[in-house]
Amino acid sequence: MAMDMEAARRSPPKQVTVRIRRYDPETKKTWWQEYKIEAHRGMTVLDALLKIKEDVDHTIVMRYSCRQGICGSCGVVVNGTPRLACQTQLTEVVSDANPVMTIEPLYNFPVIRDLMTDFTDFFNKHRSVKPYLIRNDKEEQENPKGQYDMYPDEYLQIYQYTNCVYCGLCYAACPVVAADPEFLGPQALMYALRFVNDVRDEGWKERFLIVDTEHGCHRCHFAASCSAVCPKAVDPAGAIQSLRSKLFRFRLGLYKRRVSKIIGPPPEKGEKVPLPPEATLLPGVDLKKLEEEPVVIKLPEDY
Repeated sequence: MAMDMEAARRSPPKQVTVRIRRYDPETKKTWWQEYKIEAHRGMTVLDALLKIKEDVDHTIVMRYSCRQGICGSCGVVVNGTPRLACQTQLTEVVSDANPVMTIEPLYNFPVIRDLMTDFTDFFNKHRSVKPYLIRNDKEEQENPKGQYDMYPDEYLQIYQYTNCVYCGLCYAACPVVAADPEFLGPQALMYALRFVNDVRDEGWKERFLIVDTEHGCHRCHFAASCSAVCPKAVDPAGAIQSLRSKLFRFRLGLYKRRVSKIIGPPPEKGEKVPLPPEATLLPGVDLKKLEEEPVVIKLPEDY
């Protein structure tokens, strides 16, 4: 989901009504609770939730951490759309004409309490596609003597997928996950492609067998809602279609790609390059003296 860069400059309604769907696991009761808060320019949905928790009702349970859209832990459903609470300005979801917003826990996740959801199944599916480098030569991988080579265009084949913050918004927006809880889901399938595309990896055969099931990549209906809500502009829907294409070629025995090799240790230092004529040193700096006498940092005796 593209960020509205102008949203923070707009002013929200002075008073906003926040309707939160709450859940008590002890009584199994679900209900809507309404709060009214004073809003200000630059206020995010997370700010509003924290204001309610600190000033009005401290019993509300939710998950958050970095407040910068990096940790991905504050995902909730705002007015029916999965969003990161810390990256959503109030002006994006309320207006003077309709100063009411509803906040729910992420869809397709078991609710622990109020807005906190259980990610166990989500991460189990993520782990099931083996999201790590697999090399045929285990000795080489465990005791590396250099680094794997990768060209810039090969890095671009995996770059956008490395931006995933595991927030679960794509999983919450997926209608197939709602219909088939065993479906691997957009995040896990996207990550399978991320490593299939990685030239440092040799485990694509294992991953193709994992996703080539009735609950794997064939189940996707390409609703593309996963890509629409991603706060990092990752495209899981496109990744799943690419994964299908490569799986089809793999089945026909036509899938081939390069595997990176170990680059040896860095080359020995060559001849020193002199400073350009226009370069000037700081007063008191003598390069020749620095080369002859290495810098020694003297610490206080009582350090």
